Amino acid sequence: MVSLDDAVVARLESHGETFEVLLDPNVMKYLKEGKDLDITDHLAVEAVFKNASKGTHPAEDKIKEVFGTEDISEIAKRIVSKGEIQVTAEQRKEMLDAKRNRIVAYIARNAINPQTKTPHPPTRIELALTEAKFHVDPFRSVESQVEEAMKLLRPLIPIKFEKSKVAVKLRADDYGRCFDDLVNYGLVEREEWQPDGSWIGVIEIPAGVITELTARLNDRTKGHANVRLL
Repeated sequence: MVSLDDAVVARLESHGETFEVLLDPNVMKYLKEGKDLDITDHLAVEAVFKNASKGTHPAEDKIKEVFGTEDISEIAKRIVSKGEIQVTAEQRKEMLDAKRNRIVAYIARNAINPQTKTPHPPTRIELALTEAKFHVDPFRSVESQVEEAMKLLRPLIPIKFEKSKVAVKLRADDYGRCFDDLVNYGLVEREEWQPDGSWIGVIEIPAGVITELTARLNDRTKGHANVRLL
């Protein structure tokens, strides 16, 4: 927990009242990096203030009226996401952009266009989310916001999450340098070594990364990897 001397103020004005919390200044750095945070771990004091510098507090009934809860974690999230913090507008934009980019990357990696069986480019997903007026919550995890984003995307573009299975064949000399990519991109379901020393495996991977995996393996093997969609 950060000290009071080092904390910064996050402030929200609503219903004619001011609500403030005192935060670790590193929260902005963490959010800019796209990290998921439990905001209560970064409060200097687990309390809501009317004026933090004077130590005054808003009435409890007013807190309940505005936030609909007395949970300090939920209140602090609302204040930070909807209000103002002692950071520049540029820092705040960078913080939100980092989380948005992670959401777009997750969808691009795991989803495809079911009509063409190919992944959507991140730019297409980003433009559709902008059209749908998708709002990023800097404190919620990427995974918890992806389904909300998908609900907004489905009326605009054909998209769905799907797993694919690919068969991969590698020369014996290439297997070692490709092993980390094989396990990082998906789940190796079956594998066997051939009489000629080559390795063959069946891998389940997110449908959106088939092209990426193929390019990666061919880069590792100087074009000798054989990847085939099953």
